[in-house]
Amino acid sequence: MGGRSVNNSLCSPAIRKDTSGLRTDRHHKAVPSVGYRHRRPTNRTPSSFEHMRFKNGYTVLWCMPGLGMNVLYELLYNKPTKLMLLGPGCSVVSTFVGQAARMWNLIVLSYGSSSPALSNRERFPTFFRTHPSATLHNPTRVALFKRFNWTRIATIQETQEVFTSTIEDLEQRVKKAEIEIAVRTSFLTDPTNAVRNLKVYKEKLYGPKYVWFIIGWYPDNWWAQPDPSINCTADMLKEALQGHLTTEGLMLNPNTDRPTVSGMTAREFQKEVEKKIGGSNPLSVTGYVEAPLAYDAVWALALALNKTQTRLTSRGQSLEDFHYSNTHIRREIYSAMNSTNFEGVSGQVAFNSEGDRITWTQIEQMWNGTYVKLGIYNYNNNKLNWNNIERWQDGTYVKLGIYNYNNNKLNWNNIERWQGNKVPQDRTIIVSVLRTVNPGLFIAMCLLAALGIIGAIFLLVFNTRNQHRRYLILSQPSINSTMLVGCIVCFSCVFLQGLDGHYLSKEAFVAICQTRAWVLCVGFTLAYGSMFSKVWTIYRLTTRRKKEIKASRDWEMWLVLSIFLVIDVTVLLAWQIMDPLQRHLESFPHETPKPAEEDVEIKPQLEHCSSDHMNIWLGVTFGYKGILLLFGILLAYETRNVKVKQINDSKFVGMSIYNIVVLCIITAPVTLIIASHQDASFAFVAVAILLSGFLAMGLIFVPKILELRRNPQDGAESAALTDSTVSREEEERHQRLLRENEELKEQIAEKEEKIRDLNQRIQLKSQQKVDTAAAIKQPSPICLSKNSQNNTPTQSQISNKPTVNFALNSSTTTSSHESEPDLLSRLPNTYIAPVFQEKGLIVSSRQNHNPNSLERNRHEKCGNEIANIVTDNNSDSALQTSSTTKSSKTSAMSEETYSESYC
Repeated sequence: MGGRSVNNSLCSPAIRKDTSGLRTDRHHKAVPSVGYRHRRPTNRTPSSFEHMRFKNGYTVLWCMPGLGMNVLYELLYNKPTKLMLLGPGCSVVSTFVGQAARMWNLIVLSYGSSSPALSNRERFPTFFRTHPSATLHNPTRVALFKRFNWTRIATIQETQEVFTSTIEDLEQRVKKAEIEIAVRTSFLTDPTNAVRNLKVYKEKLYGPKYVWFIIGWYPDNWWAQPDPSINCTADMLKEALQGHLTTEGLMLNPNTDRPTVSGMTAREFQKEVEKKIGGSNPLSVTGYVEAPLAYDAVWALALALNKTQTRLTSRGQSLEDFHYSNTHIRREIYSAMNSTNFEGVSGQVAFNSEGDRITWTQIEQMWNGTYVKLGIYNYNNNKLNWNNIERWQDGTYVKLGIYNYNNNKLNWNNIERWQGNKVPQDRTIIVSVLRTVNPGLFIAMCLLAALGIIGAIFLLVFNTRNQHRRYLILSQPSINSTMLVGCIVCFSCVFLQGLDGHYLSKEAFVAICQTRAWVLCVGFTLAYGSMFSKVWTIYRLTTRRKKEIKASRDWEMWLVLSIFLVIDVTVLLAWQIMDPLQRHLESFPHETPKPAEEDVEIKPQLEHCSSDHMNIWLGVTFGYKGILLLFGILLAYETRNVKVKQINDSKFVGMSIYNIVVLCIITAPVTLIIASHQDASFAFVAVAILLSGFLAMGLIFVPKILELRRNPQDGAESAALTDSTVSREEEERHQRLLRENEELKEQIAEKEEKIRDLNQRIQLKSQQKVDTAAAIKQPSPICLSKNSQNNTPTQSQISNKPTVNFALNSSTTTSSHESEPDLLSRLPNTYIAPVFQEKGLIVSSRQNHNPNSLERNRHEKCGNEIANIVTDNNSDSALQTSSTTKSSKTSAMSEETYSESYC
């Protein structure tokens, strides 16, 4: 929105002697000077001008401030004395003339100055104008912005005071209306380097996405006038200007047939002006549109002087008494001008406290090269009367409406048109669209969750009705029921996970955020905590380090579960009180809608449940749950092969824990990574919950159902036998077996240690005897063995005396499977027997032998040594046999037969 001044300036009307008229000049600005001579009437009527005669003249100023000031001084220092100044016709000259006129107590009435700066009473205390101030258009523009919901604009103006002050006033008004000025640019003469937006056609900043507001005091065909300095054709300008809006003070009374103060209607005045112009196109004559303002300015001046003369006459004074130092008459003239109020050919003529014309503002739109009136804005009542005929397709100016400054009212004709048959937007419209879970996916998961809830309820009924059966008693039915309740709670969380902005309001979504956290945490604790308490109990019953374990009670499982619940409630309460979950929107890059629209983009958004310290709370929750999962899988692994009668489904509980741990380890990090993908995140969480619940229920309860179907009466208990009695007897028996097992393990460990020590001693002595036997000249090794396989029951066995069999090998290198000579066959019993008998041994030999005396001595010596060996070995063998027998008795270890050979 902005504008530039044009080279062809408005022409000022002049007052001719004894009448009123209009003179137009296509190329000049005029500053008329007004003087008068007064004849004292014999019978004067204050309301008429029959006794007043005006002398007037005008000077062309060319909108040049210097020339204007020079003419002003000539008027002031030449007679007659001037009472008022009518003009100048442009704001630049009025700025200087208006400030200087106060020094001579002159009232200035302009008909063509629109600069908002002239409204400053400190600078221009005696200035009035029938031309509306440029700021008069700003309320109209703001009213249009509100009508079409435009909240973002850009401005461009030439750096002249009239335009700068207008933009400053507009900024203040749009700020109050909460409208944003996105860009404000200005230029001195050529806007090319400063603002490329001015080249609208070449920059393509026109069409259905752009709306231009241009000042309305240009001639209607200004865009079609040839200008060598512009390299755009008329057709290009027509295309670029298509549909732009203009605002301008109402120059002609809308009630064209109503008589005005002069007795002439607006239509009659318009015809009179056209008659004086001649046959040319009136719109081609500069100042034609502003002619009613000049005509009404003359009437305002005359009425003010007439009113002043009436007041002065009542005091014995006259306008002839005025001189440039007379402030009293100046104040009277000022008061008369300030109270002016009449209906002229330009509409209702009145001035506000700043000397500005209060008038209606009309809004026009170009259709096919012609302006069409769209509406009128009435400032007095802030009402916009719209014609509803606006459009943006052709090329003529159409009057859309009129703004009445007096009552702040906009009268709209509702005839505006828009390219694309829609109201242009003040920016690219960003439409926020929530990304929600796919309804089909949500319904499918909800159906599966509902199926899971129904299945859990069925199993809960089954568990309750059959809890008196022995097979279910030994699986802790109360804990199983708690697990089923936890599964039901987790299944219900699937419904909550899929509820989003598609189904809920913002406030309801915040409540759902809190509910999700509670339901999921409590449901997980009930389901997983029940299974954890079982494996924990199994581990305690089978631990190796406890010698005495008190009888297990059900309340211990409930204690473990209660501890988990207390931790959950504590964490969740602290979270909800200190840092509650809120609705957080995640925005994504803009997308083009389908079908594509020129000024609309989609801004995808996704709702999340988040809090200020979300990472801390997630870390606490995940850390606590992760520790439970880790311990659960470790306990399940440690007790994988253990069977405890109190919990007969321990194997299936362990398998369920494996599944839950694996699913949780996968689901937790993945859902954090894919949180921006609502469908994938929801599906992942829902599948994990459903799969964990279905597997746990199936593994724990399907075997029970099958077992009861195979043996419907198996394990049924009598009414007299209570669950507590059965559990107590089984527990006591189990504890006794555990204590005995511990004692036997310790005894076996002691015996094994003694056996290892004896084996070492036997090996040591064997080595010593081998060395002794090697010293014999005839190095035939002597072999003896315990528990000879060839012995038959003899008298020595009956008398409980060990029998020693001797075999003499002919050579130390002979293989064990070869036949060897018997050593004892070469030792006579007369020499060997006495020695062995002293040791309590019975000697048997295969054959007698009669050695010579030397051999006899050697044999006796060898016999003594062998007897000692046998005696020692028999003693060790007896101890070993005792240990082995005891071990065999306790069934803790299998019998072992030790056989050693000594050479």
